[in-house]
Amino acid sequence: MLLRFLLSLLLGTSVLQAARPNVLVIFADDQRADTIAALGNPVIKTPALDRLVRGGVSFDRAYMMGGMQGATCVPSRAMLLSGKSLFRVDEKLMSDSTWPAEFGKAGYTTFVSGKWHNGQPSLAASFQLARGIFAGGMTDPLKAKLSNMVEGKLAPPQLSPKHACEVFADEAIAFLQGEHTQPFFAYVPFDAPHDPHIVPADFPVRYDEANIPLPPNFLPQHPWNNGEMVIRDEALLPWPRPEQGVRAMIAEYYRYISYLDSQIGRVLDALAASPHAKNTIVVFAADSGVARGSHGLIGKQNVYEHSMRVPLIVSGPGIPSDQRTKAMCYLFDVLPTLGALCHVKGPASSEGIDLSPTLLDPSKAARTTMLFGYRQVMRAVRDDRWKLIRYPQVDKTQLFDLEADPFEITNLADKPEHAVTLAKMKSVLEEQAKAFDDKVPLTVDKPQPAEWSPPTPSKGAGKGKNARR
Repeated sequence: MLLRFLLSLLLGTSVLQAARPNVLVIFADDQRADTIAALGNPVIKTPALDRLVRGGVSFDRAYMMGGMQGATCVPSRAMLLSGKSLFRVDEKLMSDSTWPAEFGKAGYTTFVSGKWHNGQPSLAASFQLARGIFAGGMTDPLKAKLSNMVEGKLAPPQLSPKHACEVFADEAIAFLQGEHTQPFFAYVPFDAPHDPHIVPADFPVRYDEANIPLPPNFLPQHPWNNGEMVIRDEALLPWPRPEQGVRAMIAEYYRYISYLDSQIGRVLDALAASPHAKNTIVVFAADSGVARGSHGLIGKQNVYEHSMRVPLIVSGPGIPSDQRTKAMCYLFDVLPTLGALCHVKGPASSEGIDLSPTLLDPSKAARTTMLFGYRQVMRAVRDDRWKLIRYPQVDKTQLFDLEADPFEITNLADKPEHAVTLAKMKSVLEEQAKAFDDKVPLTVDKPQPAEWSPPTPSKGAGKGKNARR
């Protein structure tokens, strides 16, 4: 810090700003943590993300915290940008400053292109430049309506001339290729691979559904009412879940991820060819996972690992290459970490922790416990080994040994030999709920019946891509 201060006195603030790292955050929508080839998926093709894995540190236990509504991408993205936890975050990002806004105040040029689902007023409050913005939740990406920000407001949206993800990549590339006299913070939040799983017809990567393995924790139906059984996502396939339908959905999902990967590759190539290549921190993450047949579920409105755990890869100057870490963290820890690496002081309301010690030494732990929640119907907590899930509305509890059972298949909550662990994890859940101001009771006076029967199938349910929107 002393050397930095002396340089600023001798050479002026422009040199100081240029010495600070640039930041490029690439954010996916509904991408499971187990969908990257270099991290162990033997089926999927993700050469661009594999390149990032080889060049940085990958977090095997990064999580989104949950959501108080079905569109969990809204709170997830709000938590990422604000550094605030689920039970305190303002989903519209207006009650407090955001990390991108603070980067801007610290002399960074701030840019965004992609999906913005947190209300239009907060876009201009957070970013100086915004192009190719999809201000919504989901759409046909070949028919997306996109806007540019002009004088602090989004212009009327226009029909995209091509796939939305390609537009987002184009805008990011144009920004990276531009002249920069200040360090930059670029945020590229794609809306892929969220359904509908639509890619250009000529995209060459395809997956044969016959060769797609079912998830290890596949079930035809969730064993009880988890409180969110008939939301839109869960109606994408009929009950019981047909194995062929799940394989076909995963094949489409993987193809969309490969298409997204191709667009990420274009952005990474542009960065590599720019003068900023050696001084840019690159982050890849996603707002949530998704079930896609795991536990008999399709969507992300649950607190199982497949929906809460997200990919997180960080590469850049001073960060080790080709390393993996078991350190646990939330998405809302990511931007506080970038702030620490870039010497940017964040919002006073930010709660995230600095993960830079783990980035420098991937063997170092970060958080010791993780709290998760979905609406009023699910709460969960995990430590290094154990995970407890509580469904207060139906008085159901699950206990998993994640070390022996990473796919959460065997419920140990009713096993007498695990009574002590169950009691301990219940106490940890209560402590974490109190620490994060979660007011939802873990028991209710009159629980609802846990038994559940699927609704009568509607005409055309589960048939074709249109049924999956």
